[in-house]
Amino acid sequence: MSPGLNVIPSADFRIMERGKPISLPSRSVFAGKSVALFGLPGAFTPACHHIHLPVIMAEYEAYKANGIDLVACTAVNDVFVLDAWRQALGISDEILILADGNGDFARGLGLLFDGRSLGLGERSKRYAMWINDGVIQHLSVEADPTLADVSSAYSLLQAFENWNRGETVASIYS
Repeated sequence: MSPGLNVIPSADFRIMERGKPISLPSRSVFAGKSVALFGLPGAFTPACHHIHLPVIMAEYEAYKANGIDLVACTAVNDVFVLDAWRQALGISDEILILADGNGDFARGLGLLFDGRSLGLGERSKRYAMWINDGVIQHLSVEADPTLADVSSAYSLLQAFENWNRGETVASIYS
């Protein structure tokens, strides 16, 4: 993502609806909504599975209380793997799980990393983002994809609390 670019790229996600994969354009996900979006390197990977996503799930109501219309997660995995992950963790349907199978969305943001040395191929960097009506308001990207610190649910909630107090919150690009 270029430094001045703050509009969500056009890409098609896949989601499961009534047991079938369907296409969902990125514009329709983010238009007219305040969205907390979390980029995750991969379903079932240790930090995503045991740390990052469970805390996002636990803090869902806190996001709603802070004026967020939608909590969503995306990963460069196919829709079937992400659906199996949803089932394995018992992720509520209230959290939108967006399959970016080809990495088009992450690539459009400039947030792909090369995980070939780990046997993962190209993956999304780990990040937390706030989008308001399709415009990126805040982005925190982890320097190390195995950590969930600046991209954690807690960190983004703290940023919302600061915004609600009228404070400026800086984005973190690692």
